[in-house]
Amino acid sequence: MVIDGGRNSTTVTKFIFLGFSEFPKLRVFLFSTFLVIYLITVFWNLGLITLIKMDSQLHTPMYYFLNKLAFLDICYVSSTTPRMLSDFFQEQKSISFMGCTMQYFFFTCFGLTESCLLVSMAYDRYAAICSPLLYTTIMSPTLCLQLFVGSSITGSFGSFIQLCGLLQLNFCGPNIINHFFCDLTQLLILSCSDTSFLQILFSVLTVIYGLASVLVILISYGYIVATILKMSSAEGRSKAFNTCASHLTAVSLFYGSGTFVYLCPNSDDSLSQGKLASVVYTIVIPMLNPLIYSLRNREIKDALIRCKKRIFS
Repeated sequence: MVIDGGRNSTTVTKFIFLGFSEFPKLRVFLFSTFLVIYLITVFWNLGLITLIKMDSQLHTPMYYFLNKLAFLDICYVSSTTPRMLSDFFQEQKSISFMGCTMQYFFFTCFGLTESCLLVSMAYDRYAAICSPLLYTTIMSPTLCLQLFVGSSITGSFGSFIQLCGLLQLNFCGPNIINHFFCDLTQLLILSCSDTSFLQILFSVLTVIYGLASVLVILISYGYIVATILKMSSAEGRSKAFNTCASHLTAVSLFYGSGTFVYLCPNSDDSLSQGKLASVVYTIVIPMLNPLIYSLRNREIKDALIRCKKRIFS
């Protein structure tokens, strides 16, 4: 902290993470577990990106978006996990004020961009099932690029607004963050400024990026379900459902874990539960996404077989 001369106040120049200090006996186990999860996440997502790039039969709108989702997952998990892992064996888990705000900026930037990308992927599934004859015309390469760029700009804009709000806050102490990364709710608790405006702003952004995204996805799947029910072929209905099941699973995990974290009360027990839930949406879900999209995907499995044949032939 820095003493503000002439006044009885202090300015916080750094924050201290508590991390998982409530589980001291599990420190080595938690570090090992999170390290393995992080390495698997990076490996699986890089592998999926490489496979999609190498196999020409996967050069379709669906896999274009899946490729971008894998890239975002690597960026998203890397915005918090390497720092969290390095803090496990640090005596004092400190981070500068600017480092803290920039970590939150990149974390929310990639998270909000992924939220918008999930909406684009829902539209892609809507076009594929509800307008199959016009699918390639509707989901042109230009539109796919525009949807990804639009998702990136929208996510960056929402994150930048929050960053500007954070930079207006004053922190006079204490400077202990009961988390493993710079979470907005924790920063608002520590601020000695009036945070009512930023809380309203955060609520508005939550509605725009959270509820609005979920609403658009639900509307898309409403039309999809109606179209599937009209199909006379059981095989056609099964195939259509399988193309949507992975996306629905990813959406449910992404929004479900985030909702649990930010809507639970701030008691001591709930903070520990929220911290563990944060692990799910910051570390575990980016690892699961490539698995979710690959397990029941025949095209991915066939692409893997073709890739193996090229490598070992």
